[in-house]
Parts: sequence; C-alpha cells; structure tokens
Amino acid sequence: MLSVLLELQRLKRLDRTGWVLRGLPPGAESVAAHTYGVALTAMLLADECAARGAGVDTERVLRIALLHDLQETRTGDMPRTVAGYYGAEARRAAESAAFRDVMEGARAAALYARLHEDYEARGSTEARLVKAADVIDLLAQALFFERAGSRGLAEFWEGAEGRDFGLEGTAREVVAEAVAALVRERGEVQ
Repeated sequence: MLSVLLELQRLKRLDRTGWVLRGLPPGAESVAAHTYGVALTAMLLADECAARGAGVDTERVLRIALLHDLQETRTGDMPRTVAGYYGAEARRAAESAAFRDVMEGARAAALYARLHEDYEARGSTEARLVKAADVIDLLAQALFFERAGSRGLAEFWEGAEGRDFGLEGTAREVVAEAVAALVRERGEVQ
C-alpha cells in the first residue's frame, strides 16, 4: 500500500499538460485535482441516475474514477495532441503496463487492474459514466478559466453537446443535461 501512496504524491504536483500548452500557468490544475473533480462529478451523475431509477453501481463508479488517471504517475499527462503520435494501441499498452506497475504489490491489484481496463475499454455503464464525468470536469475547468479571463480554450467545447459516450436511457439524459448546462453557462461568458 505504501508504494501506491507514494506514487500518488506525484499526481498532486503533476500539471495537466493541456492547460500549460494553452498558456495557463504551471499549477493551474494538477492531475490529482482533476481526479478529484472527476470523482465528485461521477458521484453526482451516478446519484442523479439512481434517483431517476437507473441501475448504476456507485461504488464501482467511484473506484473507476479514482483510478482512471493513476498511470500518469509513470507516463505523465499526455494531451490529445501528443497521443496521436504514438497511436492508440501503443498508448493504451503503455498506460496499462504503467498502471500495473504502480499497483504492483497492492493486495487488490488485480481488481484495480480490471477496473482500469474496464475504463479504458468503456466496457460498462459505470466506465462510460466516468468517461463522461472526465469530460464534464474538463468543461467545468475550462469554464472556470474562461470566467477568470482565459481565452483560446474553444477547442475543448467543440462538439461537446453532440459527444456520444455510449450511454443509454437515463444515464444518457443525465449526462446530456449536465453538458448542456455547462454550454449554456459558457454562452454567458462569451
């Protein structure tokens, strides 16, 4: 457990590269801060889905959310602009290997690896809900920066409302409503 906790400390100081590449100062957002945002967003989405009668395993959602970027302690935060140079399969293989290395020795390492693989494959409703939370947190952060005067973040909003996370029914509705609310709020900043 100690080795995982020590690895985690790197995420607290690891900047989200996409913001730095767009001129925001170092320290604008760490990977750990983003992970917290994703976990909270995922919990809110899962609870809203459950309140509307959809069967969502909230514990699974939270576990996936907490683990979704842990491999970045070894790989760094790779923005989309860089990921294309490596290819999806090479990137996925490297991230899976890094995740397993980080978790090596943890009692529940196999469980954590399955959850991480589920997220990467978007194999369950819970994993797809976490991916939606990942994007919603990104949009909320972009809106926060834009409200503070940052410009040049329009690319993050492109296609936001039409994005398909592979969700169905209530989960799809809840996510669409959250994204639409963020887009409306952004319209007031512009």
